[in-house]
Amino acid sequence: MTTTASPSETPYGRVVGVIPARLASTRLPNKVLREVAGEPLLAWVYRAAKACPDFAEVVIAADSPEVQTLCQERGWPCVMTSPELPSGTDRLFAVSRTVEADIYVNVQGDEPLLRPEHIADILSPFAMPHVDVTTLKVLCTAENLNNPNAVKVVTARDGRALYFSRATIPFDRDNTGCVKVWKHLGLYAYRRAALERFASLAQGELEQAERLEQLRLLENGLALYVAATEHDTVGVDTEDDLRRVEMILIANPTV
Repeated sequence: MTTTASPSETPYGRVVGVIPARLASTRLPNKVLREVAGEPLLAWVYRAAKACPDFAEVVIAADSPEVQTLCQERGWPCVMTSPELPSGTDRLFAVSRTVEADIYVNVQGDEPLLRPEHIADILSPFAMPHVDVTTLKVLCTAENLNNPNAVKVVTARDGRALYFSRATIPFDRDNTGCVKVWKHLGLYAYRRAALERFASLAQGELEQAERLEQLRLLENGLALYVAATEHDTVGVDTEDDLRRVEMILIANPTV
């Protein structure tokens, strides 16, 4: 599938949302096809992404015939990518070979509570021309402080990312209670050139240790900026997450 660029719809150019839909998830296998409130999880994510007006297009990056078949049945744009690709961003790059955009947004396939405000927030740092990549943070709740599935981030004063970790950072040594802990939300937006650069880089020690692909950017000096958002999400990593999201969607299916 090849698309041609349409007129820019944002101040940053043409923005395309890409949903990496990896079937072989290690923590929750087949999760993008798991039923949630009567629909596959991927259906909720696609619906949420399509509701974001900043996207000129939303494309699913599949890695299996099962996901491809669902996309065909539902009429969703889909690009097949290799199941051997190590990260969602590598899958994003594969889509960029055939889908033209100025900015590509990685919408994780397990984020059904995505809101238009998330996309507006994640695009805002691109007003600074030196920014290569952006992502989001939200204040961490007490229940997630020691949860390794809730990744933490620390930034410089201007928003540039300093480090991401599954550990609780920063560490409040004297227990002052004054330090803010920020939870990272797993959405990323890349300028086209930055996405190409990412794909050319090998995994580093930090990325392999934490299993966090964004550390590849930091290890190689790319300008990754983190925008704050008021809206938390529930990424689906476990059976408990699946049930929690289902309760939210049943209570408010228009979330």
